[in-house]
Amino acid sequence: MENKTEETKRSRGRWKLMAVLAVCAAPLIASYITYYIIKPEGRTNYGALIDPRQYPIPAMASATLDGKPTGLDAYKGKWIMLKVGGSDCQQACQDQLFAMRQLRTMQGKEMERIERVWLITDDQPLETVLLRVNDGTRMLRAPAGTVAKWLPVEQGGQASDHIYLIDPLGNLMMRFPKDPEPGKVKKDIAKLLKASAIG
Repeated sequence: MENKTEETKRSRGRWKLMAVLAVCAAPLIASYITYYIIKPEGRTNYGALIDPRQYPIPAMASATLDGKPTGLDAYKGKWIMLKVGGSDCQQACQDQLFAMRQLRTMQGKEMERIERVWLITDDQPLETVLLRVNDGTRMLRAPAGTVAKWLPVEQGGQASDHIYLIDPLGNLMMRFPKDPEPGKVKKDIAKLLKASAIG
């Protein structure tokens, strides 16, 4: 009798947990259905939508600049603006990092929902000025081969050409074009933040 009671309690506990998870995930699921399936009339997006099922985030031996192992899942629960590339950050790279800072700031009170991450695909040192100017950007070293196989690119391009967007559940969902128009990127991000109650 006691075993049945305990089993019943456990079963109820599992159902309650699943109900809580469903309630938490519902807003994001609804926004995905609206964005991908229903496609409301007049809806346009500047960035290229990515089917996350085709590009799941791979297991990567990534680490912070001081060598502490960590990965993109450390920022789950927030929207992630992602750029990748080597430590020799020339003008195009610097422009991307600047754009990510500005795009986050342009979201106003919603900016705290966004993290900026740079996956550095080599082990060379970064210039001190670059570190100082990009304070607040999460910098992780990650294997170049794994990153290159994971991220979809425009035909003839490479992953370092783009800024990517990852949702709060850890799904890669959007890629912005090379040399993007900040105003259009801002609108895409603002729409997603408005549609989602998560992150």
